[in-house]
Amino acid sequence: MQNHAPSDTILIVDFGSQVTQLIARRVRETGVYCEIHPFSAAVAALETLQPKGIILSGGPASVIDDGSPQVDPKLLEYGVPVLGICYGQQAMCVALDGVVEQGYVREFGRAEVKIEKDCALYDGVWELDHSYQVWMSHGDKVSKIPAGFEVVGTSPGAPFAMIADENRKFYGVQFHPEVVHTPDGAKLYANFVHKICGCDASWTMAAYREQAIAAIRAQVGDQKVICGLSGGVDSSVAAVLIHEAIGDQLTCIFVDHGLLRKNEADEVVSMFRHQYNIPLVHVDASKEFIGELEGVVEPEAKRKIIGRLFIETFEKEAMKIGGVKFLAQGTLYPDVIESVSFTGGPSVTIKSHHNVGGLPARMNMELVEPLRELFKDEVRKLGRELGLPEHFVGRHPFPGPGLAIRLPGGVTREKLDILRQADAIYLEEIRKAGLYDTIWQAFAVLLPVQTVGVMGDGRTYESVCALRAVTSVDGMTADFFPFDMNVLGRTATRIINEVKGINRVVYDVTSKPPGTIEWE
Repeated sequence: MQNHAPSDTILIVDFGSQVTQLIARRVRETGVYCEIHPFSAAVAALETLQPKGIILSGGPASVIDDGSPQVDPKLLEYGVPVLGICYGQQAMCVALDGVVEQGYVREFGRAEVKIEKDCALYDGVWELDHSYQVWMSHGDKVSKIPAGFEVVGTSPGAPFAMIADENRKFYGVQFHPEVVHTPDGAKLYANFVHKICGCDASWTMAAYREQAIAAIRAQVGDQKVICGLSGGVDSSVAAVLIHEAIGDQLTCIFVDHGLLRKNEADEVVSMFRHQYNIPLVHVDASKEFIGELEGVVEPEAKRKIIGRLFIETFEKEAMKIGGVKFLAQGTLYPDVIESVSFTGGPSVTIKSHHNVGGLPARMNMELVEPLRELFKDEVRKLGRELGLPEHFVGRHPFPGPGLAIRLPGGVTREKLDILRQADAIYLEEIRKAGLYDTIWQAFAVLLPVQTVGVMGDGRTYESVCALRAVTSVDGMTADFFPFDMNVLGRTATRIINEVKGINRVVYDVTSKPPGTIEWE
């Protein structure tokens, strides 16, 4: 990993929790840099990071089962404060000769923790003899705390819900402060990193910008870099950042596959050529893409066709530039984390969704990935820091295969035109209602279904348009957005009146899981 880390850093040791990334987000929200490393590689990370504090995450295993993940004693001997969360608390106790028992009490969901003693972890946040809401998710419990610890908080199912060794600055909580269901959790993390670990709030996008520019210049030198622009936020922010670092050594290649939203290609070209004056190759490959997609129904087949054509088109244009040593990608931190399992080996779910996947090896190029330490919300902050327009930085996520996966049943130019119009009306009405920034993602889907309708005195037999809008934090889970029906009604009326080929509109109220956000 390229090291853009400021001096004050927190190491998060991952024991496999589904919410470990949330811990990192909470820490970074306090202005402190952190990195997640699997428990099996955590000791090695000490040397590179030199952290001022360590957080042990939760996890799905039972700490007393054979082969379960354990805390390496070197982490506890490193001499910095340690905070154990749920499984992390139990693993710390076992490593320090405490006792954990299985199967006596289970606590899942909201619980109340009563504060029994003062503690630096919640100083100024929680008061003695008061109870506070937290979120529990455990089947095992600590039954004997290690020497030097004392109980500072209890819950009905966990007599050792909060423990502390103030001398060593070791703390353990049985609940999850990182989730929204622990309302004061963010304040506990702030206390830990600032008051207990003594970290400065030096993790800002202004600081990251400076560090990233220096790292790009050191890596690239005077060599040429190409960047595949998709029109999305990630690749655009990466391109603007790299251009600030090396100027015209960067050339962006924008492959327009004809599957973008209304006016999107024009916006991207205009912004990069005119506002930023970044060298840009604009390739209109819509004829080739749509030609090969015609009649293809299976979603994965669509994705493979689009991926192959993108690589072929990109490679052809890159060869014309010549002498290119580096390829820029908008890889984000979740992609990096999810490509390594928490046990330290290769993950079974390695992501292969990058637009330029397969190109570096094929073209013998090194990767430049200036966003690989950032979460999505941090990329947006960096975009604002770099001066990208708010309407662009705040855009909803858009899939690499574009509108092709919002056309179940096959792609044609006619269907694409109908879908683009409907989608544009939908997003326009969402913006008018002041809801765009509240919604994680919203889009229209043109279904391969026709229904009977009546317009004027005539019978129609036209397509159905489905509308989708979800709220989410990271796209991993999502709920459908609870629209006021007047907004949906206005949108449906406009689509039916203004888009020839649609005579019925429906709204998708499926959450993820069991559904996915996209339809294909």
